[in-house]
Amino acid sequence: MRLGLSLLKGMREGAAERIETAIAVKPLAGVSDLARRAQLDRRDLQVLAAANVLQSPAGNRREARWQSAAAVPDHDTLADTRVDDETPTLGAPSEAQDVVSDYNSAGLTLGRHPLSLLRPVLLEQRLVSASTLRTYRNGRLARGCGLVTVRQRHGTAKGVMFVTLEDETGNVNVIVWPSLLERQRREALGASLLAVNGTWQCEGEVRHLVAQRLVDMSHLLGGLTAVSKNFC
Repeated sequence: MRLGLSLLKGMREGAAERIETAIAVKPLAGVSDLARRAQLDRRDLQVLAAANVLQSPAGNRREARWQSAAAVPDHDTLADTRVDDETPTLGAPSEAQDVVSDYNSAGLTLGRHPLSLLRPVLLEQRLVSASTLRTYRNGRLARGCGLVTVRQRHGTAKGVMFVTLEDETGNVNVIVWPSLLERQRREALGASLLAVNGTWQCEGEVRHLVAQRLVDMSHLLGGLTAVSKNFC
């Protein structure tokens, strides 16, 4: 799967167009070659490095950031100074660090879902996956957890909030009654990673978790930024 440069946070449209043109002409010889042919400044290169776009010409994210910092000369009295320092060999980021960088740069990752990395911790707290919840019978007590992707309250729903949680196995639809929303407004509206204790309800293909208690688990995400679509 390939993603467009337009998804990258901070990527300017003109820079993206020049990159596409440069790549179409001939393969890149490195980060400096990209900077020169696409007329990129240091900020453009840092955006690309943070999103791991420079993995092919530069290596891992850390090496890409290092090379992008040196690829564009400073516009001052030292601009023509020759630097003979060798580029250090920088260790690759951990998988978790790469996932955090992906989300912070593009809002998603092509690697493993963040919840798959957190699954051992979640299972210790008896928080099961979406795929496990789908096997539950109607009326069973259930505990789930996921990234909050959607919050919505319809005008005809009498104050009921509908929340969609996402994990590595799928989505869980959560119903938050007005009384619970009033008691736990901070968790309901502020959590990026939300755990829900409640009752599983299923009738045919309609399945949802009726919340009885909400727990903000966002601290487990570290520096990952997950943004939900709110229609409240």
